[in-house]
Amino acid sequence: MHHAEAATIIVETQPKASHYVGGAPMEDDAGTPFESTNPATGEPIARIHAATKSVIDHAVKTASGAWREWAARPGVERGRVLRRAADILRARNRELSVLESLDTGKALQETLVADAASAADALEWFGGIAASISGDMIPLGADFAYTRREPLGICVGIGAWNYPIQVAAWKAAPALACGNAMIFKPSEVTPLSTLKLAEIFTEAGLPDGLFNVVQGGRSVGAQLAIHPSVAKVSMTGSVETGRKVYAAAAEGLRHVTLELGGKSPLIVFDDASLTDAVSGAMLGNFYSTGQVCTNGTRVFVHRSVRDAFVDELVRRTRAIRIGDPLDEATQMGPLISLVQREKVLNYIAAGQEEGATLLCGGDIPIVPGFEGGAWIEPTIFADVTDDMTIARDEIFGPVLSLLTFDDEEEVIARANGTGFGLAAGLFTRDLARAHRVAARLEAGTLWVNSYNLTPVEIPFGGVKASGFGRENGWAAIEHYSQVKSVHVTTGAVASPY
Repeated sequence: MHHAEAATIIVETQPKASHYVGGAPMEDDAGTPFESTNPATGEPIARIHAATKSVIDHAVKTASGAWREWAARPGVERGRVLRRAADILRARNRELSVLESLDTGKALQETLVADAASAADALEWFGGIAASISGDMIPLGADFAYTRREPLGICVGIGAWNYPIQVAAWKAAPALACGNAMIFKPSEVTPLSTLKLAEIFTEAGLPDGLFNVVQGGRSVGAQLAIHPSVAKVSMTGSVETGRKVYAAAAEGLRHVTLELGGKSPLIVFDDASLTDAVSGAMLGNFYSTGQVCTNGTRVFVHRSVRDAFVDELVRRTRAIRIGDPLDEATQMGPLISLVQREKVLNYIAAGQEEGATLLCGGDIPIVPGFEGGAWIEPTIFADVTDDMTIARDEIFGPVLSLLTFDDEEEVIARANGTGFGLAAGLFTRDLARAHRVAARLEAGTLWVNSYNLTPVEIPFGGVKASGFGRENGWAAIEHYSQVKSVHVTTGAVASPY
C-alpha cells in the first residue's frame, strides 16, 4: 500500500517486551494476552501481555529502590536528564509520530506536531525548572522557619488512549522533576508509544526504576491504585473510572489528580471574527477525530450571526480530507475503534430522534483500501436544545452541536448548566466582555479567541465532575510534592514549667 512521504520510515510496531521495568524491557507470558490494533485497518499491530502481580511487584520494588537517591540529587541534575530526553524525542519525532498514528489512527499531520512534540515540550519545561523547586524562609522575630518541598515517593500514572505519549510525559515530567518515581499504565488500546518513552528516558540517563511501564486494563490500574507503597495516583480518563480510582486511593489516603471528561461550551458572540470562530469550532470538535476531552462540543452562536456562521462551518467541514492517516495530506483519521464508532453512531441517532437537524455528516465514509477501519464523517447538528442527549453527554467523536443564544446572561447560565467543567471558549472582539465572561464560566481552562491550545506553561485541569488537581505549569509541582515546615529556635526555650 502506497503512503506519502511517511512511508520512508518503517516502524516496527511489536515491542521488544510488553513492559518496561527497572531500565529494561520485561515480559511475563503468564499475563492475559491482548492485541493492539490499527484503527485505520482493524488489523492487529502488536500483541501484549497484561501485567501479572509479579510484574507489578517488580515495578514497585525497582521504583522504591530508585527514587530516594534520585530525590537526593541536585535539581539541576534531574533537569538535565529530562532535557536530554526532550532532545531525543524531538530527534525521533517522525518515527514516534508514525507509531502513534498507527496505534491511535490519528492523522500524521496531527501527530507530527501534537504528540511526541508536546511530550518533548513538557520534559524540556519541567527540566528547566527542576533546579528552582525550593521552599521559603519565614522570619519569626528572633526565630525563623523554612519550608522544604519534598517528593511524594512512588507515583502511579494511568493514561488515556487519545494522547498516549503526551499524557505519559505530562505526568512523568513534573513527577521526575520533583524527585519521584513513576509507574505508568498506558491505555490497553494504545500500549506502544509509552514503551518508547521509557527507552528514551534510559538513554537520556534516567536511573533504572524511575519510569516503569506496565500494561493492562482496569484491573492492573486498580492493583496499582491500592498498592501500599504507592503515594499518588494521577489518572486521565472517564468520570466513571475516575470515581473508582478516587475511591481506591482514598482507602490508602493517597494523593490523587484526576483529569476527566468534559462537555465544554464554545460561545460565539455577534462581534466575533466568524472565520476565526469557525476555525476554533472545527479545531474544538474535529481534531483527533473529535476524541479530545476538552472539546467545545456545545457551540453557542449568537442568533444574529448564526446563519453566516453555519454557512462557513458546513462548507469547510465538507472539505475535510478523510483517509490514510499516514498520508500527510489527510486531515482526519478514523475513531480509535469500532466499539467507539458504535457509541458515536448511537449518539448521532439520538440527535436525530430528539429533533436536532443534521446539517452534514452522520454517516460512515468509504475509504478505499481501509474498509476495516473505524471511519466516521465529521458531523454537525443544528437546532440543538440544552436538554438533548447530544448536548448533555460526552460523545468523544466528531459531533458538533449548534445552539443559539440572544444575550450574555442567558448564555453564561446555559454554558454552566452541565456537571462537567473541564474547558470553555469564547470568541469576541469586546475585551471587557471577554474577561467578564471568562470570570463566570465554570471551567478549569478558558480560551479567548482560540480553542484547545494547551502549552505546558499553563496549568491544566478541571472543576466539578471534570476532576481536580492540575497538570502542567508550576501548579503541577505542587501536586507531585509535599511541603515540610521546619521551625528553628535560636534562643532559650520559654517554659512555664
